Amino acid sequence: MKERTISGSLFDVANTLFMLFILSVMVVPFVYILSYSFSNPGMLKGGLILWPAGFTLDSYTKAFADPAVLKSVFISVARTVLGPALMLLFTSMGAYTLTRSDLGGVKFFRKYFVFTLYFSSGIIPMYLLMGYLQLKGTFLVYVLPGAVSVFSMVLIKTYIEALPRELEEAAVVDGANDFRLFFQVIFPICTPVFAAVVLFECVNQWNAFIDTQIYNTMSPDLYPLQYVLYNTLNQINSLEQLKLQGQKGLGAITPQTFKMAITVITVLPIAFVYPFLQKYFVKGLLVGSIKG
Repeated sequence: MKERTISGSLFDVANTLFMLFILSVMVVPFVYILSYSFSNPGMLKGGLILWPAGFTLDSYTKAFADPAVLKSVFISVARTVLGPALMLLFTSMGAYTLTRSDLGGVKFFRKYFVFTLYFSSGIIPMYLLMGYLQLKGTFLVYVLPGAVSVFSMVLIKTYIEALPRELEEAAVVDGANDFRLFFQVIFPICTPVFAAVVLFECVNQWNAFIDTQIYNTMSPDLYPLQYVLYNTLNQINSLEQLKLQGQKGLGAITPQTFKMAITVITVLPIAFVYPFLQKYFVKGLLVGSIKG
């Protein structure tokens, strides 16, 4: 091994310090929010908080005391699971179809799908379409409109095109039809790019609440967690108003600590999912885009 030069060692030290600075910029704000949500407001003295001052769970108790919150958690989890699953199924099948150069009209469909990346119909036509399809006021309005993602389709298509063509040829020689070729040969080896697009869709579904405002405001049973917490935050303007909504003896709660607790509740689920998909996430984005 070559001996490290002084300039190389200095670069490593500077690079490490810079990355630690970037890490602290990203981590410290969340640590502050987490610590604030567990703190007793009477013991807070202002400034940066990196450890709870007077540990208390009153804010979280209040957040989960409302039955609407528990119901909304189920809706959010359901759309976060079903939405990406449907998107992956239909989008991957469409992406594989676009890789078949021998298919009649495939060049037109490639241009057609790419065109939709730059131009959309807008909110009003979408609202009218959902009404015409009788999806307003239903759970399906959360998952069906996003069942095909053109952005994800382009990523998957590029990834599949980078795979060795000999795999398909060998399967065809063994008598595999298109469905077996896709689901038994292509689908299993596309895990990296699938993990990337599924993570994108999971984050979108978990954080979505605008579609609820547009289509399901008259259906409280279909409110996702984000929309329920959004409404709750809008209703909390003072400590007195917060206490009127709950029961006596809530303990040390202020609107600020309650908002911090809600922020933690909405962020943690996705934060726990990301580490398990990270290795596939990075590989899927890089290999699928660079080799294309």
